[in-house]
Amino acid sequence: MKLHEYQAKELFHRYGIAVPHSHLVRSIEETGQAADALAGSCIVKAQIHAGGRGKVGGVVRVKTSRQARDAARRLLHRPLVTAQTGPHGLPVNSLLVEEIIPVARELYLSLTLDRSSGRYCLIASAQGGVDIEQTARNTPERVSRLTIDPLIGLRAYHARGVARFLGLDGPLAKEAVELILALNRCFLDRDASLVEINPLVVTEEGHLLAMDAKVSIDDSALFRQKEVADWRDETQFDPLEVRAARSDIAYIKMDGRIGCLVNGAGLAMATLDMLSECGGKPANFLDVGGGADQDKVVEAFRILLEDPAVEGILVNIFGGIMRCDLIAASLIAAAKEVGCSLPIVVRMAGARRKEGRQLLEQAELNIVWQDKLASAAAAIVRQLSPAP
Repeated sequence: MKLHEYQAKELFHRYGIAVPHSHLVRSIEETGQAADALAGSCIVKAQIHAGGRGKVGGVVRVKTSRQARDAARRLLHRPLVTAQTGPHGLPVNSLLVEEIIPVARELYLSLTLDRSSGRYCLIASAQGGVDIEQTARNTPERVSRLTIDPLIGLRAYHARGVARFLGLDGPLAKEAVELILALNRCFLDRDASLVEINPLVVTEEGHLLAMDAKVSIDDSALFRQKEVADWRDETQFDPLEVRAARSDIAYIKMDGRIGCLVNGAGLAMATLDMLSECGGKPANFLDVGGGADQDKVVEAFRILLEDPAVEGILVNIFGGIMRCDLIAASLIAAAKEVGCSLPIVVRMAGARRKEGRQLLEQAELNIVWQDKLASAAAAIVRQLSPAP
């Protein structure tokens, strides 16, 4: 689960990491008042779950409260499209009005999970800011990556080495060590998958300050992060994804036109791969789970059909915990309830497969049965392809 910048900075503040003075606002009038409190000169920052805001006008430096109001008028309650949002963008429902800090240097610092080693990794660069991705790609020697031994953890001597790599010495080096260790405590205490400061700045007064903050929490740990879980902003997600989550259905919207209904995450991934192999583009990842009942399958079907991009449906079920005949009955009930006329290709294997096939073939629906996943994927792609 991603946090907004203002939420991430609230966490940082609790762990003693210095952040700029700021005000969270949700209206034009509040923006003007916040700018007045900062003597007019401030930065107005759109709050969305994506980076790249500064390159598309989502971070605006202003000199007066009037300019701040104008910025709010342009940003609030409109979608902001960045390189990370996709073409539709994300809605801006709040702004962070922040003091302007005189900056001497911009650095980069983050902690994340290195999946190749299965360990946490501390990443640092003496060149932070909006082009950090290009720095990592074009000049990797300017980026330090420290893989953390889980038996030892992140120690002060590790942090001192990172401070030296960043070119910090004297009081700044000591401050950097304290900041890095505090960031690590935040990372571990909050079950984060990412904590990032970009840029981490050296102010002209000679102190370190987290100018921007990004935090992602492991979804599987939200049960023990009750406060943070309540910070979830559902406006930043596709409405169908929110609806699916409420029914405990794993659903991710994609940009194709073939809706997929599968039980099991691994089988769902294999289904998407096979569709791509056959020249099709999936409209979603959808896993109803191994023990889904009829109500859950019906809801999954409704979610598929409410995506206007879906032109056909591929169902791939392995009847282990779930019996194929029960899944078939659920599909039939769902299709009739929502009035589905789209082509549906079904592949099932496992318990009571024969009975499930008989039910589907007797139903007065546009359903084609296939015995194998490859033939099922090819069949739905053919049905949606224009005639030669």
